[in-house]
Amino acid sequence: MIAAGCGCVLLSAYGIAYAYSLIVAFDSDVMPRNGAFPMPEEERQAPGTPRVPMTTAEIEAAHLGEARKLNGQVTLVEYDPQWPQVFEREAERIRDRLGHVEHRIEHVGSTSVPGLPAKPVIDMLLIVPDSADETAYVPPLEGIGFQLVIQEPEWYEHRVLRRHGLAPSAESANLHVLSTGCPEVGRMLRFRDRLRTHSGDRELYARTKRSLSQQSWQYMQNYADAKTEVVEEILGRAGHEA
Repeated sequence: MIAAGCGCVLLSAYGIAYAYSLIVAFDSDVMPRNGAFPMPEEERQAPGTPRVPMTTAEIEAAHLGEARKLNGQVTLVEYDPQWPQVFEREAERIRDRLGHVEHRIEHVGSTSVPGLPAKPVIDMLLIVPDSADETAYVPPLEGIGFQLVIQEPEWYEHRVLRRHGLAPSAESANLHVLSTGCPEVGRMLRFRDRLRTHSGDRELYARTKRSLSQQSWQYMQNYADAKTEVVEEILGRAGHEA
Protein backbone atom coordinates (compact mmCIF):
# COMPACT_ATOMS: atom_id res chain seq x y z
CA MET A 1 0.00 0.00 0.00
CA ILE A 2 1.07 3.55 -0.47
CA ALA A 3 -0.31 6.32 1.81
CA ALA A 4 0.75 7.87 5.17
CA GLY A 5 -1.14 8.55 8.36
CA CYS A 6 -1.85 12.21 8.65
CA GLY A 7 -1.85 11.68 12.30
CA CYS A 8 -3.66 14.64 12.37
CA VAL A 9 -5.48 14.60 0.12
CA LEU A 10 -6.82 15.15 -2.98
CA LEU A 11 -3.31 17.33 -3.30
CA SER A 12 -2.74 14.38 -5.71
CA ALA A 13 -2.53 16.00 -9.01
CA TYR A 14 -6.23 16.90 -8.44
CA GLY A 15 -8.17 13.99 -9.02
CA ILE A 16 -7.74 10.08 -7.73
CA ALA A 17 -8.18 10.42 -10.61
CA TYR A 18 -6.49 11.49 -8.02
CA ALA A 19 -6.81 14.12 -5.72
CA TYR A 20 -0.32 15.58 -4.44
CA SER A 21 1.04 15.55 -1.37
CA LEU A 22 -1.89 17.18 -3.07
CA ILE A 23 -5.10 15.79 -4.38
CA VAL A 24 -4.40 19.02 -6.04
CA ALA A 25 -3.53 18.42 -9.57
CA PHE A 26 -7.01 17.03 -9.75
CA ASP A 27 -7.81 14.42 -12.37
CA SER A 28 -6.20 11.42 -10.72
CA ASP A 29 -7.24 8.51 -8.54
CA VAL A 30 -4.16 8.31 -6.38
CA MET A 31 -2.52 11.55 -5.34
CA PRO A 32 1.02 12.49 -6.42
CA ARG A 33 3.48 11.68 -3.68
CA ASN A 34 6.19 13.49 -1.80
CA GLY A 35 9.36 11.65 -2.61
CA ALA A 36 9.98 8.08 -3.75
CA PHE A 37 8.40 5.04 -2.14
CA PRO A 38 9.25 3.59 0.25
CA MET A 39 10.44 6.51 2.33
CA PRO A 40 10.90 7.08 6.06
CA GLU A 41 7.68 8.38 7.59
CA GLU A 42 9.18 11.72 8.61
CA GLU A 43 10.53 12.31 5.09
CA ARG A 44 7.36 11.25 3.32
CA GLN A 45 5.30 13.78 5.24
CA ALA A 46 7.84 16.58 5.43
CA PRO A 47 6.65 19.81 3.79
CA GLY A 48 8.60 20.76 0.67
CA THR A 49 9.90 17.27 -0.09
CA PRO A 50 10.41 17.01 -3.88
CA ARG A 51 7.64 15.09 -5.61
CA VAL A 52 8.34 12.20 -7.91
CA PRO A 53 6.00 10.34 -10.26
CA MET A 54 4.33 7.24 -8.87
CA THR A 55 5.56 3.94 -10.26
CA THR A 56 3.26 1.37 -11.82
CA ALA A 57 3.72 -0.81 -8.73
CA GLU A 58 2.66 2.03 -6.43
CA ILE A 59 -0.41 2.82 -8.50
CA GLU A 60 -1.50 -0.81 -8.60
CA ALA A 61 -0.83 -1.35 -4.88
CA ALA A 62 -3.11 1.51 -3.87
CA HIS A 63 -6.16 0.03 -5.62
CA LEU A 64 -8.32 -2.58 -3.92
CA GLY A 65 -9.13 -4.11 -7.27
CA GLU A 66 -7.33 -3.89 -10.58
CA ALA A 67 -6.14 -0.37 -11.36
CA ARG A 68 -7.93 0.94 -14.43
CA LYS A 69 -5.57 1.52 -17.35
CA LEU A 70 -6.07 4.43 -19.69
CA ASN A 71 -3.58 3.48 -22.42
CA GLY A 72 -4.47 6.53 -24.41
CA GLN A 73 -5.31 10.21 -24.28
CA VAL A 74 -7.34 11.96 -21.60
CA THR A 75 -10.78 13.20 -22.65
CA LEU A 76 -11.54 16.66 -21.29
CA VAL A 77 -14.80 18.56 -21.66
CA GLU A 78 -15.54 22.24 -21.22
CA TYR A 79 -16.73 23.44 -17.83
CA ASP A 80 -20.36 22.57 -17.13
CA PRO A 81 -22.20 25.02 -14.81
CA GLN A 82 -24.26 22.08 -13.54
CA TRP A 83 -21.25 20.48 -11.84
CA PRO A 84 -21.64 22.47 -8.58
CA GLN A 85 -25.28 21.33 -8.41
CA VAL A 86 -24.24 17.71 -8.88
CA PHE A 87 -21.71 18.16 -6.08
CA GLU A 88 -24.28 19.70 -3.74
CA ARG A 89 -26.74 16.89 -4.39
CA GLU A 90 -24.13 14.23 -3.62
CA ALA A 91 -22.84 16.15 -0.61
CA GLU A 92 -26.35 16.29 0.85
CA ARG A 93 -26.78 12.54 0.41
CA ILE A 94 -23.46 11.97 2.19
CA ARG A 95 -24.37 14.34 5.03
CA ASP A 96 -27.62 12.45 5.57
CA ARG A 97 -25.65 9.22 5.98
CA LEU A 98 -22.91 10.59 8.20
CA GLY A 99 -24.94 12.43 10.80
CA HIS A 100 -23.21 10.35 13.49
CA VAL A 101 -19.73 11.50 12.40
CA GLU A 102 -18.21 14.96 12.65
CA HIS A 103 -17.33 15.80 9.06
CA ARG A 104 -16.91 18.41 6.37
CA ILE A 105 -17.34 18.07 2.60
CA GLU A 106 -15.62 20.22 -0.02
CA HIS A 107 -15.88 20.36 -3.80
CA VAL A 108 -12.33 20.03 -5.19
CA GLY A 109 -10.72 19.20 -8.50
CA SER A 110 -11.20 20.87 -11.84
CA THR A 111 -15.00 20.58 -11.75
CA SER A 112 -14.93 22.93 -8.74
CA VAL A 113 -13.33 25.77 -10.72
CA PRO A 114 -15.59 27.68 -13.14
CA GLY A 115 -13.99 27.93 -16.56
CA LEU A 116 -11.64 24.96 -16.27
CA PRO A 117 -11.87 22.06 -18.72
CA ALA A 118 -12.13 18.75 -16.88
CA LYS A 119 -12.98 15.12 -17.02
CA PRO A 120 -16.70 14.79 -16.17
CA VAL A 121 -15.87 13.40 -12.73
CA ILE A 122 -16.87 15.25 -9.56
CA ASP A 123 -14.01 15.25 -7.07
CA MET A 124 -15.15 15.59 -3.48
CA LEU A 125 -13.16 15.82 -0.26
CA LEU A 126 -14.56 14.31 2.92
CA ILE A 127 -12.76 15.39 6.09
CA VAL A 128 -13.37 13.20 9.14
CA PRO A 129 -11.70 12.86 12.55
CA ASP A 130 -9.84 9.69 11.49
CA SER A 131 -9.81 8.57 7.86
CA ALA A 132 -8.26 5.26 8.93
CA ASP A 133 -11.48 4.40 10.77
CA GLU A 134 -13.29 3.07 7.72
CA THR A 135 -16.10 1.58 9.79
CA ALA A 136 -17.27 5.11 10.63
CA TYR A 137 -18.03 6.11 7.04
CA VAL A 138 -17.62 3.29 4.50
CA PRO A 139 -20.67 1.13 5.42
CA PRO A 140 -23.06 4.12 5.51
CA LEU A 141 -21.80 5.37 2.14
CA GLU A 142 -21.99 1.95 0.55
CA GLY A 143 -25.72 2.22 1.20
CA ILE A 144 -25.97 5.10 -1.28
CA GLY A 145 -23.80 3.55 -3.98
CA PHE A 146 -20.25 4.50 -3.03
CA GLN A 147 -17.59 1.81 -3.19
CA LEU A 148 -14.19 1.88 -1.49
CA VAL A 149 -11.64 1.62 -4.28
CA ILE A 150 -8.37 2.96 -2.86
CA GLN A 151 -6.58 2.57 0.47
CA GLU A 152 -3.30 4.35 1.16
CA PRO A 153 -2.52 3.79 4.85
CA GLU A 154 1.09 4.93 4.42
CA TRP A 155 0.15 8.24 2.80
CA TYR A 156 -1.96 10.31 5.18
CA GLU A 157 -4.38 7.38 5.54
CA HIS A 158 -5.93 8.54 2.29
CA ARG A 159 -9.02 6.68 1.06
CA VAL A 160 -11.14 7.03 -2.07
CA LEU A 161 -14.71 5.91 -2.61
CA ARG A 162 -16.33 6.06 -6.04
CA ARG A 163 -19.89 6.23 -7.30
CA HIS A 164 -20.95 5.96 -10.93
CA GLY A 165 -23.95 7.27 -12.84
CA LEU A 166 -24.41 10.63 -11.16
CA ALA A 167 -26.03 12.72 -13.87
CA PRO A 168 -25.85 13.41 -17.60
CA SER A 169 -23.20 16.07 -16.94
CA ALA A 170 -21.02 13.84 -14.72
CA GLU A 171 -19.98 10.24 -15.18
CA SER A 172 -18.93 9.56 -11.60
CA ALA A 173 -17.75 10.99 -8.29
CA ASN A 174 -14.45 10.38 -6.52
CA LEU A 175 -14.79 10.92 -2.77
CA HIS A 176 -11.35 11.48 -1.24
CA VAL A 177 -11.19 10.99 2.53
CA LEU A 178 -8.58 12.63 4.78
CA SER A 179 -8.35 13.37 8.48
CA THR A 180 -9.01 16.66 10.23
CA GLY A 181 -5.77 18.62 10.45
CA CYS A 182 -4.10 16.88 7.53
CA PRO A 183 -1.85 19.40 5.71
CA GLU A 184 -3.05 18.13 2.36
CA VAL A 185 -6.50 19.53 3.04
CA GLY A 186 -5.10 23.06 3.19
CA ARG A 187 -3.02 22.59 0.05
CA MET A 188 -5.98 21.29 -1.92
CA LEU A 189 -8.24 24.15 -0.91
CA ARG A 190 -5.51 26.75 -1.47
CA PHE A 191 -4.97 25.49 -4.99
CA ARG A 192 -8.69 25.42 -5.75
CA ASP A 193 -9.24 28.92 -4.38
CA ARG A 194 -6.21 30.28 -6.25
CA LEU A 195 -7.61 29.02 -9.55
CA ARG A 196 -11.04 30.41 -8.75
CA THR A 197 -9.72 33.90 -8.10
CA HIS A 198 -6.71 34.32 -10.42
CA SER A 199 -7.49 34.11 -14.11
CA GLY A 200 -3.83 33.99 -15.16
CA ASP A 201 -3.12 30.86 -13.15
CA ARG A 202 -6.44 29.34 -14.15
CA GLU A 203 -5.62 29.83 -17.83
CA LEU A 204 -2.09 28.46 -17.33
CA TYR A 205 -3.46 25.35 -15.69
CA ALA A 206 -6.10 24.93 -18.41
CA ARG A 207 -3.44 25.16 -21.15
CA THR A 208 -1.30 22.62 -19.35
CA LYS A 209 -4.20 20.21 -18.97
CA ARG A 210 -5.19 20.49 -22.63
CA SER A 211 -1.61 19.99 -23.81
CA LEU A 212 -0.94 16.97 -21.60
CA SER A 213 -4.33 15.43 -22.39
CA GLN A 214 -3.22 15.02 -26.01
CA GLN A 215 -0.41 12.67 -25.00
CA SER A 216 -0.88 8.96 -24.37
CA TRP A 217 -0.79 7.72 -20.76
CA GLN A 218 -0.86 4.23 -19.29
CA TYR A 219 -2.71 5.38 -16.16
CA MET A 220 -4.64 8.54 -15.36
CA GLN A 221 -2.18 8.98 -12.50
CA ASN A 222 0.68 9.40 -14.99
CA TYR A 223 -1.21 12.32 -16.52
CA ALA A 224 -1.82 13.77 -13.06
CA ASP A 225 1.84 13.43 -12.09
CA ALA A 226 2.86 15.30 -15.24
CA LYS A 227 1.01 18.39 -13.95
CA THR A 228 2.99 18.54 -10.71
CA GLU A 229 5.44 21.21 -11.87
CA VAL A 230 2.78 23.72 -12.87
CA VAL A 231 0.76 22.94 -9.75
CA GLU A 232 3.77 23.70 -7.56
CA GLU A 233 4.40 26.90 -9.49
CA ILE A 234 0.84 28.07 -8.87
CA LEU A 235 0.91 27.06 -5.20
CA GLY A 236 4.17 28.93 -4.80
CA ARG A 237 2.54 32.14 -5.97
CA ALA A 238 -0.43 31.50 -3.71
CA GLY A 239 1.92 31.14 -0.75
CA HIS A 240 3.88 34.29 -1.51
CA GLU A 241 0.72 36.38 -1.83
CA ALA A 242 -1.01 34.92 1.23
